[in-house]
Amino acid sequence: MKTVYIAISADILHHGHINLIKKASEYGDLIVGVLTDEAIATYKRLPVLDFKQRLFILENIQGVKKVVAQESLDYTDNLRKYKPDYVFHGDDWKDGVQSKIRQNVIETLKEWDGELIEIPFTQDVSIDKLNEVVKSASSIPDARRGKLRKLISLKPIVRTIEAHNGLSALVVENAKVSKDEKVNRFDAIWVSSLTDSTAKGKPDIELVDMTSRINTINEIMEVTSKPIILDGDTGGLVEHFVFNIKTIERLGISAIIIEDKIGLKKNSLLGTEVEQTQDSIENFCEKISAGKKSLKTDEFMIIARIESLILKQGMDDAIKRAKAYINAGADGIMIHSREKEPDEIFEFCEKFRKFTPDIPLVVVPTSFNQVYEEELIEKGVNIVIYANHLIRSSYPAMLNTANKILENERCKEVDENCMSIKEILNLIPDK
Repeated sequence: MKTVYIAISADILHHGHINLIKKASEYGDLIVGVLTDEAIATYKRLPVLDFKQRLFILENIQGVKKVVAQESLDYTDNLRKYKPDYVFHGDDWKDGVQSKIRQNVIETLKEWDGELIEIPFTQDVSIDKLNEVVKSASSIPDARRGKLRKLISLKPIVRTIEAHNGLSALVVENAKVSKDEKVNRFDAIWVSSLTDSTAKGKPDIELVDMTSRINTINEIMEVTSKPIILDGDTGGLVEHFVFNIKTIERLGISAIIIEDKIGLKKNSLLGTEVEQTQDSIENFCEKISAGKKSLKTDEFMIIARIESLILKQGMDDAIKRAKAYINAGADGIMIHSREKEPDEIFEFCEKFRKFTPDIPLVVVPTSFNQVYEEELIEKGVNIVIYANHLIRSSYPAMLNTANKILENERCKEVDENCMSIKEILNLIPDK
């Protein structure tokens, strides 16, 4: 009996998949490789159904002889393990990011004279519409809140960038780049107090109150489905923090990051150039503990931001605080630095991972921006936050446009740097 192999995510199963399974099973015993959650997360959104659920579905479809795990988008390992006579796939992978995967399949099958059979892609399936349905369902608070924890468990690093209004959030939601047989996207949204304040034309001193910040969060949530990490500054008074945290948990936010400072907020990147006071370990632990006790779900995360390196208190102090904050219930640690080189951040990461291999670690490489994500992964970092780059890039673009109009006393010269009116009208659907 001949053997046949297909690979499928089976997260959204439609009649096109059934047609593929039916045709493939006619050629012999059909082995279906189900992509693991980790494999799916490398190239698109989180799967709605987990691996075990998807495995169970495929095991109970007529024509399927055997179901196995496929742990990457690349077929090679499974093909060499099962040596199928045929591999079936739709003919929609000849171009784009999957074309290299297709070529690998062809080259691997040559090793035992196997054959790739491609069938016409099912034209009446609207993947975009199906994805929109999934996106809409996954954007509700209870579905969105737990996404960050799941991403941390599935991905080597959670790529996060700031958004400060609905338009910038659409950029984060939709941006993607095909690179090296994979698709890079942002995984989560950082709602920064700095960029939120700046977008409102106000100083970054905790002047923008929680009500105003919730309005920004709601703008972002209405047009996105990605998990949100909130910049909570110091968290404020313990008595206020426990109430505010209930509100943002209920909204569907995944995590809040609070920094261990007290007094009038000054941006950390100013370092010791301005007066900044670090909270005592005891007081900050009390805030973390009180916040954890006020939560209603296990999904929401309180992440403690350590300012010891910013305030020149030394590595020993930073590590001491990390241990104390974790013991107080912190779900993660963010370590910050304003140095141009990543040496002290890397040193902290190495020391941190020696006593806690599992607690999520967050970095913000604004100053040490030459560091690649792969380097951060090697040091045990779980979340990278690009904390202010969208607003920093938008202001120079707007200023340049305004100056050109003033200089030329007309707007023709700025057209090449602007979206067309049609594009702007189509950017946001009216239903």
